[in-house]
Amino acid sequence: MAPGYWRFCRARDHARSQAPAGALRDCLNTPPPAPSQPVARTRFLAVDIETTGLDPQRDAILSIGWVALDGTSIDLATAGHVLVRPQREVPEQSAVIHGITDHRAATGGTPGEALDALFRALDGRVLIAHHAALELGFLARACERHYGTRPPLAVVDTLRLAETSRRRAGRPIPARGLRLHVLRGEYNLPARRTHDALLDALGAAELFAALIAERDPTGELPLGRVLFRPRRLW
Repeated sequence: MAPGYWRFCRARDHARSQAPAGALRDCLNTPPPAPSQPVARTRFLAVDIETTGLDPQRDAILSIGWVALDGTSIDLATAGHVLVRPQREVPEQSAVIHGITDHRAATGGTPGEALDALFRALDGRVLIAHHAALELGFLARACERHYGTRPPLAVVDTLRLAETSRRRAGRPIPARGLRLHVLRGEYNLPARRTHDALLDALGAAELFAALIAERDPTGELPLGRVLFRPRRLW
C-alpha cells in the first residue's frame, strides 16, 4: 500500500477516536476501500450541497442530496435529500440561485440531523462530488462544529476526472467548460434543473458513470487512480 493510504487511515482512526457515538463514528468504523480495489467493485455515494454562499467559514449549508452507486450502477431507491434550518436569514442572491427561501428553509432540520443522515448513507461508501473541494470545505467545517472533528473522507471529484480526460486526449478546456451541466451535455446525458441538491447529486453520479465507461472499458481501473486528494481540509 502507498504511504498516503496509511496516513489517510491513521487520520481516520484519530477522527474516530474524537467523534461522539453515533452516525459519524459508525461510518469511520468501516475501513475505507484499498486504492487497489477496482472501481467496478466499489460502493459510492454521490453528494451535492447547497449553501448560502461560497465561504465555509461564513456561509451555511441549506440542503444536502445524495444517491448511491455500486460501481457505476446508480440505485435510485437510495436517493435522499434533507433541508437544513439556518441560524440566520437566507441571502436573497443565494435564494434566487437554488430556490431555498427563508420559509422553505425553516422547515428543515438541524445541521446535526442532516449530517447524521448523510453519514448513515455514506457508511462503507466513497463520496463522489463535482468540484469536490467546495463540498468538502463545508462538510469539514460543519463536522468540526457538530462532532468536534474533521473526518478524512475518500473522495472522487468528477470535475477533476473530466479535466484529466481532456488533458490526456489533448482536448482544450474552454472557460466554464468543466461545469456539471456543460459536461453532462457533452456526454449526452439528460438536461436537469441545476442548483437542486438531489438533482445535482444524481447529475454527478451519471457523469461519473459516463467518465468511467469512457476511461475503463475493462472494468478493472483501480480506485486509487480516480481518488481526489484535497489539501488542508482535514
